[in-house]
Amino acid sequence: MANVTDLQTKYSKLAQEYSKLRAQNQVLKKAVVDEQANSATLKEQLKQRDQSLRRQEQEMDSLSFRNQQLAKRVELLQEELTASETKGKKGKQSKADSPSQHGLQTQSVFNEDLQKKIEENERLHIQFYEADEQHRKKEAELKARLEELEKGAEQHQTAVDGLAKKYVETIERLQGDKARLEVKAESLEREAKECRVRTEECQQQLRRCQSELHRQMKQSSSVIQEKVPFNDTKFSDYNSLNVPAHNRRHQLKARDVASQALSFIQDLVAALLNFHSYTEQRIHIYPLDSSIEPISPLNQKFSQYLHENAVYVRPLEDSFVQLYQSITEDTVTALETVVKLRDFAVNFSSYAHFLLKILPYQLKSLEEECEAPLCTAALTAKNQELQSDVKKVTSVFEKLQNYINLLALPCVRQDAMPQTSISAVFTQLAACLHSLHDSVKEMSKHYNQKASLEQELPTITQKLCTTTECLLGSLCSLTSSTGKIATFFSNNLDFFTSSGYSPRGSAVTLNPLQAESMLANKKRAAAYMQALKRPRAPSVPYREALSNRRILTSSTESREGLTQQVQQSLEKIARLEQEKEHWLLEAQLGKVRLEKENQRIAELEAQLAAALGGSPDSQRAAAGAPPPNHEDAETEQHAAGQQTTQSTSLVGMLCTTPAVEDVGDEESREQLIKSHYMSRVGELTTQLQISDSKAVHFHSECRALAKRLTIAEKARETLSEEIKVANQKISHLQDELTTTKRSYEDQLSMMSDHLCSMNETLSKQREEIDTLKLGSKVNTKKNKGR
Repeated sequence: MANVTDLQTKYSKLAQEYSKLRAQNQVLKKAVVDEQANSATLKEQLKQRDQSLRRQEQEMDSLSFRNQQLAKRVELLQEELTASETKGKKGKQSKADSPSQHGLQTQSVFNEDLQKKIEENERLHIQFYEADEQHRKKEAELKARLEELEKGAEQHQTAVDGLAKKYVETIERLQGDKARLEVKAESLEREAKECRVRTEECQQQLRRCQSELHRQMKQSSSVIQEKVPFNDTKFSDYNSLNVPAHNRRHQLKARDVASQALSFIQDLVAALLNFHSYTEQRIHIYPLDSSIEPISPLNQKFSQYLHENAVYVRPLEDSFVQLYQSITEDTVTALETVVKLRDFAVNFSSYAHFLLKILPYQLKSLEEECEAPLCTAALTAKNQELQSDVKKVTSVFEKLQNYINLLALPCVRQDAMPQTSISAVFTQLAACLHSLHDSVKEMSKHYNQKASLEQELPTITQKLCTTTECLLGSLCSLTSSTGKIATFFSNNLDFFTSSGYSPRGSAVTLNPLQAESMLANKKRAAAYMQALKRPRAPSVPYREALSNRRILTSSTESREGLTQQVQQSLEKIARLEQEKEHWLLEAQLGKVRLEKENQRIAELEAQLAAALGGSPDSQRAAAGAPPPNHEDAETEQHAAGQQTTQSTSLVGMLCTTPAVEDVGDEESREQLIKSHYMSRVGELTTQLQISDSKAVHFHSECRALAKRLTIAEKARETLSEEIKVANQKISHLQDELTTTKRSYEDQLSMMSDHLCSMNETLSKQREEIDTLKLGSKVNTKKNKGR
């Protein structure tokens, strides 16, 4: 979880930096566009200035040409004047009056014309000076403007260099973080493998210990049930009669605490239902109104999930009502006997999974609100704070789910947790409830601030205001209910951690069998108290009780001797059984021999009758003759020659050729075969019992392994899904990084091209300005020379 939170914080930081860089990029784009517009206006101004300069140059050329013409005209007039003066001096005096008058008139005309030309020349000089001054001012302004543009270009270049450097640093830092995370993931995988190996070893040891303990328990229980007619009070753990007394005060306190908890749970369920319902209504209103335009597919899915919130929230109240109804004055309330707590834990786990399922949709919905066109920076900050608050609330509900599942374990397995661990779980649960209250309080505060900021938006509607107020009311009720639950749990923590029922003289927790015995003892006590009111039967005399006690003590002292006698008697019974089988086989062999002897005697009698001729007297004599004894039969058998005999028994069939020395061998061989097969049968029975026990053990072990396999498969599926999601996030971030890198590279290339074009235009303008300066200097020198 820590790795996931670190990755999420790093991803959020990256997203913030990316948003900052995107904002800076927008500013740079705007600045570049402004500079392009300024450069275009400057180009237009330069074109206009060039046109005006050309017009002025044309005017200057025309004026200089006119001035030259006038100067030539003046020179011609002066020459004519001098010529006329010389001619006038040489002329006659008589004709002096009329020509001199004519010359004076022409001179006065020339003087007036010259005066006009001089005034016009002065005016043209003044206009040229003024135009030169204006040109110098414009040139100075353009130089200052050019310096400002160069400074701005340098600043933009430094900003672009800084952004590129920062981008490279972020890439390097991300690569380093990725390498560290990969190394950390590898180390965690190695630790996980080692932990799996250790857990497998521990589980194997646990299975061996459990099998050994199970075997010992079976052996001890069989001995106790068959041989021991009483219970030893020395070992309280193995004494089923050492049952605690029924604590009515504890039951009343448990009933009161359960009723208070039920009221708080009902308030919490109502607040959660209102919160989810109003959140669904808000999704359909903001940022897009579903009545005007369709909302996004993500919000539609989120709304669908929120619409199912009652399926997960209502069972919390129902299961706790059943838990409260199961706690009465006549029951035994402990973690080992409260079976309904398991149902509440299951329902709480399903609600925690529901919160995990809707968490990414909540975060994406808040991101869509941030991407709205009218979303300000303050609203974006509040949405980010709400995202962190939602994550905290979901994580706290996950912790509560784990603690409640731990508390529900003793009702499933009696050896799940000792009393110290249960106390620690209750303490951690109280702290977790306080953290839930704090996180819900923070979320309510941030929602209030967000609502106040949304009130300032121009597009806010009355429908959204009403839904937001209802949502804030549900958050206030949720905050108050969580606070009440936290204080209630802290106040009753001593009652929760105390063991209300425990066997006398033992720290072992209560089990369901002891609870049943306790209730049975309570009923007996009630029946006994009722029986006290009725006439009682005579009690046992004291001497008889003492004699019974002596008998019990003597039997207790001789228990080991009795167990030894039982073992000896069992061994003796086994030997007697074997001997019984042996003698049964011997009896069957004797019967077979007797039948064969009778057949042989009948055959000998028939042969004897045939040998005597078959007369009736001889037959009667033969019939009246006494039967031969066993020794005569054996001698006749030996004399008749070797004949094959066949003996059958339970072991099998044996064919022998009887002889004098073979009778003992046959019996010894039969005895050996019988003993061999009896030992073989005993070995096979022991092997069969061992194989049965092994089969039972392997069957239980296979069931446990199958359960572990299913749990491991589920864990593997969840981990694979988490890995897929992480890989998708990483690929998405890499794509974003590549896109931002490409966009920045394109922008840098565009900026560099633009700067190159600007430098070229500035160099051209400088050259044109220098040429204009040189042309103006040349013109001024010419005018001064004139």
